[in-house]
Amino acid sequence: MLDEAWALSPSVALRPERFGALAYHFGNRKLTFLKRPMLVAVVRGLATQPDVRSALAAAGVPAHQHAAYAEALRGLAATDLIRPRAAAEGAA
Repeated sequence: MLDEAWALSPSVALRPERFGALAYHFGNRKLTFLKRPMLVAVVRGLATQPDVRSALAAAGVPAHQHAAYAEALRGLAATDLIRPRAAAEGAA
């Protein structure tokens, strides 16, 4: 995943909150709490970076935490909050 291009699903809206953000998927009606502002920065940055590793670096995630963030992103992908970039662009 770290070397792949991902993006926020076009069916998802992020609402900033003090703790991070609320992510709402209009298709499956799933509400997800993103409880870390740095994770929110990563998710927002996915669309503008060439891959997940670059999005992590741009958001200031230390390299030793990349595996943990990749696991969190896999969880978001499992609920269709994020998608591989080609799939996200094709659905838009």
